[in-house]
Amino acid sequence: MADAGTEAQDLAEMLAAVARGDRAALRALYAAQSARLFGVCLRILRDRAAAADATQDTFLRIWDRADRFDPARGAAPAWLAAIARHVALDLARARGRELPSDDPELGDAPVEHDPVAALDAGTDAARLRDCLGTLEEKNRRSILLAFVDGLSHAQIAARLETPLGTVKAWIRRGLASLKECLTS
Repeated sequence: MADAGTEAQDLAEMLAAVARGDRAALRALYAAQSARLFGVCLRILRDRAAAADATQDTFLRIWDRADRFDPARGAAPAWLAAIARHVALDLARARGRELPSDDPELGDAPVEHDPVAALDAGTDAARLRDCLGTLEEKNRRSILLAFVDGLSHAQIAARLETPLGTVKAWIRRGLASLKECLTS
């Protein structure tokens, strides 16, 4: 298995080829990343068909925007995941996202998931995991609900039964702490 640095370099090379219009490179990129990007979309949308649509739209967007990828600004896996996340969030907003009720009578079963454990095993992910671990639980949970689960501030406030302004402050302070931790 290739290490995270080699994988990121390979993906960056594929993206450069895709930017030049190389369809074979897009197929190779799809083969290498479609399952992971489908997982990103599925985590946000919680619907396999919608996640499949979002994954397809993600690769269309990658085809159109591959020339915008700059390896100096970040790793290719993160860039790809960000595109998938934005596509899935756009689709969720467009279709009016439903939240599971956690009521087994309705067929909604709560899913226990540790989003931090799902992060990529690369060194950047390890640093992010470490920095997330330094945050207070309220800040960490709010950030994960926003950036991993794709919830809006209002949805987070409803889920945590906390005032909207408080949730916004937790996220803002948590992100400031993360930035400080990641840049030190």
